[in-house]
Amino acid sequence: MSKSLNLYGGVAVGTAVLLTGAYNFADRNVADLPDNAPVMNAEAPSNPDLMFMAAFAEPAASQGRFGIGREALPQEIAAWDLDVSPDGTGLPEGSGSVLDGEMLFSEHCAACHGDFAEGVGNWPKLAGGDGTLAHEDPLKTVGSYWPYLSTVWDYVNRSMPFGNAQSLTADEVYAITAYIIYSNYLVDDDFVLSNENFLEVEMPNADGFILDDREETEAHFWTNEPCMENCKDSVEITMRATVLDVTPDEGNEDEAMAEEAPAAETEEVQMAAAEPAADAPAAEAAATGGAALDPELVADGEKVFRKCQSCHQVGEGAKNRTGPILNGIVGHPIGAIEGFRYSKVFEELNAEGKVWTEEELAAFLADPRGYAKGTKMSFAGLRKEDDIAAVTAYLQSFSE
Repeated sequence: MSKSLNLYGGVAVGTAVLLTGAYNFADRNVADLPDNAPVMNAEAPSNPDLMFMAAFAEPAASQGRFGIGREALPQEIAAWDLDVSPDGTGLPEGSGSVLDGEMLFSEHCAACHGDFAEGVGNWPKLAGGDGTLAHEDPLKTVGSYWPYLSTVWDYVNRSMPFGNAQSLTADEVYAITAYIIYSNYLVDDDFVLSNENFLEVEMPNADGFILDDREETEAHFWTNEPCMENCKDSVEITMRATVLDVTPDEGNEDEAMAEEAPAAETEEVQMAAAEPAADAPAAEAAATGGAALDPELVADGEKVFRKCQSCHQVGEGAKNRTGPILNGIVGHPIGAIEGFRYSKVFEELNAEGKVWTEEELAAFLADPRGYAKGTKMSFAGLRKEDDIAAVTAYLQSFSE
């Protein structure tokens, strides 16, 4: 009996202490119910979740009856109201040059988007893609796809740099935007973008968008009872995703279809450096004035060239990209690749009659900006003489 009294007596004392503490806390920290506390009317929903949602859905004038929320302050609205319209509405005063933008882009953006806005890994490409929108695999960049420059400015200002959004000043955003459109050959390297000349920049795809009229033009596709099973008499594989290799193999018939299907040519394949052809010795001899190239040196140069192939292509089927094709570049006049738009410094070198000799190419590869001040190419250069010799030999292995 005494053991039971001791047990229950201790529990009772502990409970009393706990209740006393809770009362004192509530008395000191919980506000009294106001005399004229808002009362829910009979129309208010009874479900707690619906009550909470309804409180925020009510107009500001009627929220008082729930006692939840308040009207946003003008400063709070201004902090979120950052959008810039295509007509320039919302742009702050400020300006920024291409040259300043190049330095800022290198510091804040190049880690993801590349020094030339060509993209790194799976991060987006911001430059290039001219004339590709009609292709099967279009390259959608600021220059090839975006219809309004205001979208660029607004996105950089609102969301960039990644992980440190809204840390840039208005002038810095103008400068970075200027460098992006310069990388797409829309302005020259001495251009200064500001709120005053913002609308003068014409985007190539400004007329490439139409109003969304699907409610009218596609209404005949919509039905109240969509088909969910047995919608077709038979399902057959008519094409194969050869690049992704996702179409299942189910027998000889599928294998035959795969053989008949043309091989897909991807951008990565186009960018990859082509292997020298079987008659390479003749081409090499022509490119080097009769001296055959060292195969090991050429192989080393192919590895070094990987630093360049995101912008430059060589080999059969090479095309101008962010940088010009480099077939036959050794011995070729500087700034004279057909179809490529050069910056002013290369146009001046071309006018002077400069030629890409081995010596000139080596000087450029060692210090691109020092060799051609104002060049768009912001690659820091190759520090090792062996790398320069190797990549020069590799380029010599490709004739025009």
